[in-house]
Amino acid sequence: MISYGRTDVGSKRQMNQDYVYYSDKPVGNLPNLYIVADGMGGHKAGDVASRYTVTQFVSHIKENNGRNPISIIDDAILKANEELIELANTNEDFDGMGTTLVVCSYIDKSLFIANIGDSRLYLINKEKIKQITRDHSYVEEMVSNGEISRSNARLHEKKNIITRAVGASMDVISDIFEISYHHGDIILMCTDGLSNMVDDETIKDIVLNHQDLELATKKLVDEANKNGGKDNISVLIVRPE
Repeated sequence: MISYGRTDVGSKRQMNQDYVYYSDKPVGNLPNLYIVADGMGGHKAGDVASRYTVTQFVSHIKENNGRNPISIIDDAILKANEELIELANTNEDFDGMGTTLVVCSYIDKSLFIANIGDSRLYLINKEKIKQITRDHSYVEEMVSNGEISRSNARLHEKKNIITRAVGASMDVISDIFEISYHHGDIILMCTDGLSNMVDDETIKDIVLNHQDLELATKKLVDEANKNGGKDNISVLIVRPE
């Protein structure tokens, strides 16, 4: 496994509320672990939400002696969600804070993936770029209902409204699933600061044209900033070897 993650404040924001975690080595009983989170909330609450959630999530992964990756990930999400809500209740500045979360672990030619909110996981190869996660967002519901087209969703004025988040309620529901990994596919995880600013085909071209993952992440962040950089930008690229 080889991976590289990058996060950037963007061109318009004063604070970076995103958080990226990646480990090519075992974390608890998972052989590797990759996470991207996009926090929300006033004051410093968004920054706290993403960082605290990921830190607690990783801690619970390390503590879990189970063997089922989906159960391990689900349990860690539920516990981190509960702890974030408890933290929010201790300080009025943290009221209403929450975070998106997208998680991935590569195990025996399979990808175990979880997501809450609109941070994404894509698979990229020479033929195509495919979004694997489904956004939990207002505009995604509009697309599903046939109210707007997929191409118009990225530009919609309500594109930032999400329908699920860690910290939003005690009964948080995440999408957790397993898919087969095909040799040669490149995994890309990102916050909407990238996906709202750079179209999918450009993301694909940049990734395929830069074998060095550190350089690829830099080029993606630069492209998002060139196009306005309206939000924090985070991207994590994983290439199973």
